Amino acid sequence: MKVVKFSGKTLERVYSRLAKRKVRVKRTVERILQDVSTKGDDALIHYTKKFDNAALTPKELQVSESETSAAYQNIDAAFISSLKLAINNVTRFYKNQVKKSWKIKEEDGVTLGEILRPLEKVGVYVPSGTAPLVSSVYMSVLPAKIAGVDEIYLSTPPNAKGEVNPYILAVANLLKVKAVYKLGGAQAIGAMAFGTKSVPKVDKIVGPGNDYVTEAKRQVFGYCDIDMLAGPSEVVIIANNFVNPAHVIADLQAQAEHKLGIAILITTSKKLCRIVRKEVSSGFVIMVKNLDEAVSVSNRIAPEHLEIMVKQPEKMLKKIRNAGAVFIGAYSPVVLGDYISGPSHVLPTSGTARFFSGLGVSDFMKSTHIISYSKKALEKVAPAVEKIASLEGMKKHIQSLRSRFE
Repeated sequence: MKVVKFSGKTLERVYSRLAKRKVRVKRTVERILQDVSTKGDDALIHYTKKFDNAALTPKELQVSESETSAAYQNIDAAFISSLKLAINNVTRFYKNQVKKSWKIKEEDGVTLGEILRPLEKVGVYVPSGTAPLVSSVYMSVLPAKIAGVDEIYLSTPPNAKGEVNPYILAVANLLKVKAVYKLGGAQAIGAMAFGTKSVPKVDKIVGPGNDYVTEAKRQVFGYCDIDMLAGPSEVVIIANNFVNPAHVIADLQAQAEHKLGIAILITTSKKLCRIVRKEVSSGFVIMVKNLDEAVSVSNRIAPEHLEIMVKQPEKMLKKIRNAGAVFIGAYSPVVLGDYISGPSHVLPTSGTARFFSGLGVSDFMKSTHIISYSKKALEKVAPAVEKIASLEGMKKHIQSLRSRFE
């Protein structure tokens, strides 16, 4: 690991290797999305053959019932018990996020309120290239189901035989996903955003992915909504002499299993720095003077995952302003959040935790505001409305108001 002193340029250095790919990725994605938009299924079949080496027909883009049934024969029975535990934990967490419509009645006949409704159609992207992210199925689908979304469609890359990972299929089936499509990369995002003969257009696309998927989500925003620009994965660990170095080393090394994953240790301890440098080959160590400075550095980085391993981590938590998810203490590694603790592992990355939040029930809801005035209530506020409208030069707005009293 490289030891650096934190400055404004440190962040540029950490993320510089990602920036070099952006221009090429952007142009490639633009071309793919344009093809999907104009050529529909033909483009999907072309790019699935090109990138996944799978030759499919339009009818084969959607996973069949027989394929789903066969998937159960290829999974470990013990997996089901682990899955149930994960589903229970995720469900319990997200039921606490559910909000209800509300209405208030004021004096003079004013009624104000908000109607909360679930989105109708949602697309979930599940990576399956270097590794099938089975956990991304329930981490993305469950918040949508708890929100009340009726139609959830899942897209994931097939292997060269045109098959979808059986564990992904089984979980999707157990969670009653409406359909699964054998599509990966930017073409999958385009298909769900624009719609084709075989793939329905959705209202929102969620889920993690590589830089091509992330760029595709950025470009289709406006045709549909997206959750966030998530990826590549990153972890920041704040630790000092209190910590067991083995825990820090293991968690930093785990990050290396993610393609282009970023691992950063922020520490006041020169001893810990020396030990970690010998054992961890990639990533950064940022030396700071004290834990207050460590918090300041972390807030500027705004990491996807933040682990706090100091003697009194709860005190430090109060000062953390920017992080996708915070893991408190030595026995709360990021791996818990990846699989089973409850909150979704779909989290903001690359500093976007400054303004994005982790995937939640509210991501699958939309709000309609309700306004109702009686004549008496309208008369009471009319002078104020006219004053503001006149300052804006909106004469027809004023006439709209006055017509109620003529």
